[in-house]
Amino acid sequence: MADASQPESPKSKSAAAPGASQSSSPKAGASPAQKTLGRRILLIDDDVEIIESMRAALQAKGYEILVARDGNQGLAMAEREEPALVILDMMMPKRSGFLVLERLRRTQKDPTRVIMITANEGSRHKAYAEMLGVDEYLRKPFAMDRLIESVERLLV
Repeated sequence: MADASQPESPKSKSAAAPGASQSSSPKAGASPAQKTLGRRILLIDDDVEIIESMRAALQAKGYEILVARDGNQGLAMAEREEPALVILDMMMPKRSGFLVLERLRRTQKDPTRVIMITANEGSRHKAYAEMLGVDEYLRKPFAMDRLIESVERLLV
């Protein structure tokens, strides 16, 4: 497994999923900075299966994927790597998704787009996430097509 603090290497991408595109190359014609920055997504979740499913689906669409396994690591990576989008689990070790979202919204001059994912059915949690400024809220399990649609809509 690649170091979670670094973008995935081509070698580690081969384990994502059979048949998934291994290319994380952005669209042609953009400058090198535009090619990666607008297509970089940070996944923050402690569930390996969910991370790998999302990684495979998003890499197949040409996104560069960064991975953090807990809230503290995710917050540090979000501040250091400046992804275009964060996909954030609500319940994680060390720092909850709510605390990560709250800190991102409080400290970023130009807020990163955030999709929160959760298995929690409670409407109070959704309302709280919306109050904190989440861009999209998806309940697990969700279809990868729905996730891709949300990502593409938020990154136009």
